[in-house]
Order: sequence, then structure tokens, then C-alpha cells
Amino acid sequence: MNNQTNSENLQEKLKLTATDAPTEPGVYIMKDAGGEIIYIGKAKSLKNRLKSYFSGEKDIKTATLMRHVRSIETIIVHSEFEAFLLENTLIKQHSPKYNIALKDGKTYPVIRITNEDYPRIFRTRRIIQDNSLYFGPFTNSYSIGLMLEIVDKLFPLRKCKKMKKNGPCMYYHIKRCMAPCCKKINIEDYRLNVQKIQELLSGKIDSLIIELTEKMHEAAKALQFEYAAKIRNSIKTIESITGENSAVEDFNPEDRDYIAWASEGVLATFTVFSMRGGKMTGRDLFRTRSAADERESLEIFITTYYDSARPPPAKIYLQNYSEQPELIQNWFREKFDRESELLPAAEKHHSAILAMALQNAVEDLRKRLKERGAGPALDELVKALNLRTKPERIEGFDISHLDGKHPVASLISFKNGVPDRKNYRHFKLRTVIGKVDDFAAMREAVQRRYSRLVREEKELPDLILVDGGIGQVNAAKSVLDDLGLKCDIAGLAKREEELWLPCAKEPVVLSKQSEALKVLQFVRDECHRFATKLNTHLRSKDLFFPVLESVEGIGAKRASSIMRAYETLENIAEAVPEEMAERCKISESAARAVRAVAKLALEEKNAQKQHSAL
Repeated sequence: MNNQTNSENLQEKLKLTATDAPTEPGVYIMKDAGGEIIYIGKAKSLKNRLKSYFSGEKDIKTATLMRHVRSIETIIVHSEFEAFLLENTLIKQHSPKYNIALKDGKTYPVIRITNEDYPRIFRTRRIIQDNSLYFGPFTNSYSIGLMLEIVDKLFPLRKCKKMKKNGPCMYYHIKRCMAPCCKKINIEDYRLNVQKIQELLSGKIDSLIIELTEKMHEAAKALQFEYAAKIRNSIKTIESITGENSAVEDFNPEDRDYIAWASEGVLATFTVFSMRGGKMTGRDLFRTRSAADERESLEIFITTYYDSARPPPAKIYLQNYSEQPELIQNWFREKFDRESELLPAAEKHHSAILAMALQNAVEDLRKRLKERGAGPALDELVKALNLRTKPERIEGFDISHLDGKHPVASLISFKNGVPDRKNYRHFKLRTVIGKVDDFAAMREAVQRRYSRLVREEKELPDLILVDGGIGQVNAAKSVLDDLGLKCDIAGLAKREEELWLPCAKEPVVLSKQSEALKVLQFVRDECHRFATKLNTHLRSKDLFFPVLESVEGIGAKRASSIMRAYETLENIAEAVPEEMAERCKISESAARAVRAVAKLALEEKNAQKQHSAL
């Protein structure tokens, strides 16, 4: 009976692990009672795949596997393609007993640019460490064929293994070779073409796409429609294939580690992704509890993680890198008699791996917080603010407007430290239209909310949090007093993250590491997001949107995206075009035009104000 109960409890625990798994693509690792890896799989959605193990009838192979599984771990990656590659690497590395043995050592095709004075380019499955350049791997042989065909048409490199000097070959005459052997092209121009190919295969396609688009339009104007169509197809192929570069395989033989971390209060999770021989060999997750600041926590982790059995690699890439910590450098020299560089993720590829590591750390921290609950933080709040009771139900208020236009208030509700979204509310404020009066706005929102709860005899919150300082707190408290309510109330001021209580002369200041403060910041930030969302929607009907939509290529949808990102015309007018282009997914030329029309609209607005004043 006990064995049956234990088995049922284990199945329930594993089922909860599957239900709580991330929805992103990735690899899942199943282990037995001894912690040995017995199965590795990939998934487009980890949650959906793992849940399938606990629903419906199982075939014999799956049922046999699940009888031996005692724990499940997940590794999040950016795409199903990367999950596919990482699964392949880990299966070869660990040889799990329930995976099909990969005895043939099969690899996936890559594109090679040889290390020669006049390089060649071709497809291969064999990696040779001779300083040749490799791109891929590619899972689709048709795609790699199309890419090589495009490269051959645009930048025809030599085909012969040995340079011949007895006249151009057939490839030159059909325009598939530049004939460097016969000095039809000098080495500088040849290498310029090689450089363009490298940029294309690395995903740096913007300048090439612009160049090809111009050629396409020129061909169309000259009525060369067939040639224009070929260029158009080339552009589509380039855009579809260049996204297949991977963060889990890069053919860089240097040993590297990527360290990212996420923290909440005293809880922190560190993630380490290791790249060895150009492949990601695994991910380590380490859970810690520490009251130290970020720099100290990193120093403690690094000096604990690396030891004689696990020496540091030559390069270590860090999240939030600022400078070389001298303490760690000295420790590397003394402990391992070597220099290991601590580096920022300056290049896109390294940044992508660190982002993946951070995503895994954030996911693990989320699970830890869910397992623990908000109990300790709420207990800390009782003591810090001298509350009447533990604030299991917290309601937050925030006011949002633009120079008095479209004033709205948001009400959000948290239950035991977790958002209770079914109890979120918006208020379109009536008493402050056309004027800026945050105190009156707060009074109206609080009065409308709690007069209704009193009238309907519904549950009241244990703590009310307003976004602001003593003025907003006292305004809300006056309404509660009029209603005869005894709810605790506090305000969180953004500038110094100070907490204000009614009629207080001094704020309550909590440590930046305080879990109680983290809960209130979460409530405040969620409240602000919810208020801004409605305010931005209302602004979409304002005159600002036609101003933005006057720019060619900016429609209602993109105008709305720009306003969500920058909120005001003033912010748009001061924005950096390159940053706007990246944030709002528009071209730099469009971003410059948007900034220009915003400046003009503001100048007209100010001129009208001055005219009215006269």
C-alpha cells in the first residue's frame, strides 16, 4: 500500500513539474532515482510536450520510460531549431539508455569558406581546424543549396581546388567564377566579395537587401520583369535562411562559459552555459540565498563554482558586465595560475547566449518563488509598516493622464503576493478632466472603488497601496475616513522608493534587498502598466496619432506602437532615431521622419499657446 501511495505521489509531483514547465522551446532531461540521465528530448513547447506524458494511453516504450523517471529538468532555448541541435549534442554526450543510440556520429551540413589567399565556398559535414570559416549548421539541405546558389550568382568565387594558369575555365565564361587564376580580379576585390559573403552568412543582410532591392526596382523600370522576379526571390530566400544561425553551435573552438543570474530578495539563481569545441555542452543551475549585493554575490558564486575539478575557461561572459573585478582576477592567478578574461557580450552572438542563460535563471527563480510563496515578505511588511493584519489582499491605485487629457485610474489586486487579474479595474475619471490634480484624481478613484464595496458588502483589502508620496496617501485616507473604513494604507514614491504612511513626517525606508519592498514594487509597477495601457488606448483617438501617421509607412498600428513606447510627443521629439527604429521595428529613416514631425507638432502647439496668451 505504501509503495502504491509513493508511486502516486511521485506521479503527481512529476505531473505538476510538467504543468508548471515553460511554454518556450527547449530540451527536457529525465533522470532516474540515482540522478542518472535516462532520456533527453526536445520540444517546440516544453509545457505541452511534458504534459503529453501524463495524458491519454501510453505505448509500451513510453510507459517503461515513465516507470523509471524520478525528476525532470528543462533547458530553454530560442527556437525549435536550437532545441534540435542541443538535443543532438547532449544525447551524444550522455548516451541516455532510452534514447536511440547515435552510433554513426551524424552531423549536419555547414557552409565552409576555406583559409586560402583566394578562398572557396562549399557545403560540408566535416570540420577541419585550419582557420577556415564555418556557418550553420543547417537542418534543411534544400535551404543550404539555395543559399549557395545565391552566393554563387552574386559573388562567384573560384571552384577549382588548385589554381590553374592556362586560361579561364568554363565557370568564368558562364559568370560563375571571377578567374583569379588568370588575374581577372585582384586579391583586394576578391576578398571584398568574400567579406560580403561572410556578412550574408552571419545574418548581416541589411545593406545587401537594400542593394538588391534597388537593382530589382531598376530591372522592373527597364521592363526586365523576369530578372526582377529572380532578385525578389533571392531576397526572400536570404531573409528566410539567414535566421538559421544557432546560439548552441558556432564552430568557435575557444572554451567559454556564459554566466547570468536572476534574484528576488535573498533568493538568487545562477545559470552557466558552457561552450566547448564550438558546441553547447550543457547548462548548470545553482540556487543560492544571500543578502549580499549583486557584485558580492557574483564574486562568491565564481569562487565557489570553479575549482580544481572544474577550472575556469579562457573566457567568461557575464551579464551586467561593467569592469574586471580585480579580486576575481587575483583569485584566478593564485588558484589556477592562469588568466581568465571576464567579458561583456559585445557581439550579437554572445549576447544571444547570455539572454538564453538569463531566461533560464528567471524561469527557475519563478519556480522557487512559487514554491515558497509570498509569506515571508508579507510577514516582513506587517513589521515594517506596523499593519493591523497580514496583507493577504493588497489593492493598488495609479493615476495616468497627459496634461490633464484622458485621465484614468487603475486598480489592481494581489492575493498572497500574486496578481489576481480578475479583480483588476479601470476608472475613467470625471472630476479632473482638463486639469492636473493628482490628489483629486486619487480621491475620486478610491471613493468610487470602496463606496461600491461597502454598498455591496464585499471583501475589503488588508492593505491599499497608492503610487505617490504623502499627498496621495492623505488624499486617499480622507476618503476612507469618510466611509468609516479602517484599512491600512501606504504610498510608494518612485524617486527614492520611500514608503509613506498617513500623516507621517518621515518616510519608511526599506533596504533595496528587502523582500517586502519587492512585493510593493511589483504591485506599483503592475498598477502603472495597467493604467498606462488604457491611457495609451484613449490617446490613440487624439490628434497625436494623425501627426505620426503623416509619415510615409506609419499607419495606425505603428503609430500606436510608437506612442506605447514613448508615451508623449516630447519624448518622441527627443528620441534617438536608431533606438526608436529598434524599439518600434521601423526603419531608421522612418524614425528620423517621426521625430521631425513630432518636433514640428510641438512647435505648432507652443505657438498656439503663445498666441492664446496674447
